[in-house]
Amino acid sequence: MDARALLHRYGDALLAALLAVGVTVELLRWSGDDLAGSLGAGLLATLPLVVRRRNPLVSYLFVMLGLQVLVHLEPGFDNDSMAFVVAFFVSLYSLGRHASGTEAWLGVVGVIVAMVSFIDGDGGFGQADPGDIAFVLVFVGAPWAAGLTLRLKRERETTLGAENERLRREQEVRAQRAVAEERSRIARELHDVVSHAISVTVLQARGARRTLDTDPEAARRALDAIEQTNTAALSDMRRLLAVLRDTEPEGVDGREDRAPQPSLEYLPQLVGQVRESGLPVELTVLGTPHSVPPGVDLSAYRIVQEALTNVLKHSKQSAARVLLEFGDDALGVTVSNDGSTVVNGHEDAGQGLIGIRERVAVVGGDVTVGPIDSGGFEVRARLPYSTELS
Repeated sequence: MDARALLHRYGDALLAALLAVGVTVELLRWSGDDLAGSLGAGLLATLPLVVRRRNPLVSYLFVMLGLQVLVHLEPGFDNDSMAFVVAFFVSLYSLGRHASGTEAWLGVVGVIVAMVSFIDGDGGFGQADPGDIAFVLVFVGAPWAAGLTLRLKRERETTLGAENERLRREQEVRAQRAVAEERSRIARELHDVVSHAISVTVLQARGARRTLDTDPEAARRALDAIEQTNTAALSDMRRLLAVLRDTEPEGVDGREDRAPQPSLEYLPQLVGQVRESGLPVELTVLGTPHSVPPGVDLSAYRIVQEALTNVLKHSKQSAARVLLEFGDDALGVTVSNDGSTVVNGHEDAGQGLIGIRERVAVVGGDVTVGPIDSGGFEVRARLPYSTELS
């Protein structure tokens, strides 16, 4: 145990003992008439300082009682005793420094009583001038006010420390939540990329196998489509996986080697890839096409991609329609097909349709997914260009 810990643990007992010895020596030199009573009052005025931190109000009351008795038994002793003055100041300081709650308010009353008693002992309020009252206020109030100021400062520091710790924990939680959300977003992106690429590749491979002997040129086109689709998918996967790395990927020459974000600009190419896979797709644009926010742009592209992928995977002998409606405040995206589908019931909770709903929710839009009266299946989403704050 180091010196500071020893002082904190035994400092109050040492202080009380030193003051008790000091007041005893001073009383022996003072040589009053009632030495035994004076020594008892001196011990009563000093030894309670042992509990000045744990029970500051109790300590203060006993110290002040002992000092009052001592002054009564030994008139004038307070003017010549150093131990008397130190005990007086320490008890006042300790009351302000360590009392809290109800004890602190009772301590205020105790300090006022001490001031009144001090003035009354000097001749009463009738003979006290403003200078005397000011002196008493400073003499009695200053030690208590110093302790109170230090206590309030420490309490404020403790409160600020606790608040900082709370904010730090909240920041960690938000950071963890953001990481989880980002990983969820990346998982959806990877699902979109891989699912679409694999669906197109399987269909193209089937077509190439069937036409390999009868139409080598068609088989070659199918293989070219497979190569292009998987190259694009690989590029997207590299871009998305780079988000999981601690540093940005760089090429040999130090320049970034990342594919651009998918957007509606590339929607005709996407529709063309799906058509080459054997699914007839009709693309219709209503309104005047214009630039939309990047988040809406990416979400719209991914919604169309996922919906067409679901048609490829779940519909038979079907044709699909893609409708983009550029409105004044929102972009409408509708993908429907007229064939039979198995995407219903429990199957509807698949990763793809969940991803569509989450992408729509991110931009503050709304979506309906389900079978239509004329047969087939439809995904209809509305993506607002901006989100109004409520």
